[in-house]
Amino acid sequence: MYLTIAFYQFVRLENIEQLQAFILKFCQKNNIKGTILLASEGINGTISGQKNNIHEFLKFIKTDSFLKGKFKNLEYKESWASKNPFYRMKVRLKKEIVALGVEGISPTKKVGKYVNPEDWNALINDPNTIVIDTRNNYEVDIGTFKNSINPQTETFRELPSFVEKNLEDKKQKKVAMFCTGGIRCEKATSLMLEKGFEDVYHLKGGILKYLENIPKEESLWEGECFVFDQRVAVTHGLEEGQYDQCYACRHPLSPDELKSDKYTKGISCPYCYNKLTDKKKAGVTERQKQIMLSKLKGKNHIGDNQNFNKENS
Repeated sequence: MYLTIAFYQFVRLENIEQLQAFILKFCQKNNIKGTILLASEGINGTISGQKNNIHEFLKFIKTDSFLKGKFKNLEYKESWASKNPFYRMKVRLKKEIVALGVEGISPTKKVGKYVNPEDWNALINDPNTIVIDTRNNYEVDIGTFKNSINPQTETFRELPSFVEKNLEDKKQKKVAMFCTGGIRCEKATSLMLEKGFEDVYHLKGGILKYLENIPKEESLWEGECFVFDQRVAVTHGLEEGQYDQCYACRHPLSPDELKSDKYTKGISCPYCYNKLTDKKKAGVTERQKQIMLSKLKGKNHIGDNQNFNKENS
């Protein structure tokens, strides 16, 4: 069994080129695979390997003297798989560890107040609270919190425009923000504070921690939660949901949508069927052909697992 961990931390970093080489060398030496992003505002990654090697990585990242204790408070989420979901190890340098696209916005400068899952219901039930889902539209389509606002964004970079156009007259309200694992809503609270909102909160650990901790009978979550791995969606208790996914456009698909005549595995679905250009359709058709050929040969195709570490978009 392989242990996969997903983690992030907003922390001011310097000399990220040196950190890149140092962390990559350790991961390669310990046969760890996945992707880690480094920026001046912090670290964001999903990696997988044998249990002992992942535990060694956590010890290394938190205690190695070269890292100067920058990641000593790093929190992470665990999941298990029968095979490593990654094919190589990459440590990339980025301008942001989650791309909002607004200069100077970072939780290392200002950030909202954490709210534990156990206290979340009281906050979002407050009539003076605006509840904002900071995820992309295709994620919101299959589930969200009761009475939350869907900004209808295709990427996280569109959130600032939504705030400017729709929320400028609501600065006297409390603002509660949430996302899958916590990274986007944490970054979003920095934006809100910079825009002049004063009472801003974000769900600690994101939707996943809420679904893990809060009993279904007490929950204000409606539907399923899209996740960035092969499960596609989870429900209360983090049980695997009913959704599959279109690997051409990434949209989650219900059992009924899988029966649509516009759905062809790996090629199209009801959400992208009419949007595919001939060139795009030829590309995804060839990709699916290669995946199937690889499976017939008993091999993994690198395109058969594109959904990990995508919470940046």
